[in-house]
Amino acid sequence: MSHYCRRKTAMLLARPFVFIRHGETQLNREQRICGRSDVPLTSLGEAQARQAAAWLDRPWSLVVTSTLQRAWRTAELAVPGQEAMRLSGLNERNWGRLDQLRLTQQPAYEATPPGGESWARFQARVLAALNGALASAEMPLVVAHSGIFRVIRAQLIGTPHGPRLANATPYLVRPGLLGWQVNRYVSHPSARRAARGGLPPDWSTR
Repeated sequence: MSHYCRRKTAMLLARPFVFIRHGETQLNREQRICGRSDVPLTSLGEAQARQAAAWLDRPWSLVVTSTLQRAWRTAELAVPGQEAMRLSGLNERNWGRLDQLRLTQQPAYEATPPGGESWARFQARVLAALNGALASAEMPLVVAHSGIFRVIRAQLIGTPHGPRLANATPYLVRPGLLGWQVNRYVSHPSARRAARGGLPPDWSTR
């Protein structure tokens, strides 16, 4: 079994944040690799982002997104009226010539795709962007991509491999005494009741 990277150039700052992946796109629906392709949300993706607004209904110290429209449009719909900072460091991985091919053709995350971005380079730029946000705000909201969460997962449990994060579902990522914890996030109890049945099982570091 291969390991993703034995030497880390950076580590995720041990501060809490909320992460949400963008809503559905057509490439998501077709089970295709969606890297730097700047595709819009589908009508379902926009509905998913609007639904997330009930779970994210609070003032945020900082909202950051990638510069790709599927992320910043999700932020516009999920936290309306709150300004979002667009960071290129949070853009999805550049999959090079593999972009828009079937997910079944996607290689291991540690492999460098032809004409694309190496895992080490991708991880370094994502961590720089995340750590900048974590250092400047108390519990920021990060609206980004499944690949960004794989970088987070690699920091938390040592591997990027695992289930793909659902579209437009927020998670609280926080350090604890026994390591990092990742749980579904809703802003207040009434939102939790409204969301009941609409959230997937917790993603756990255990």
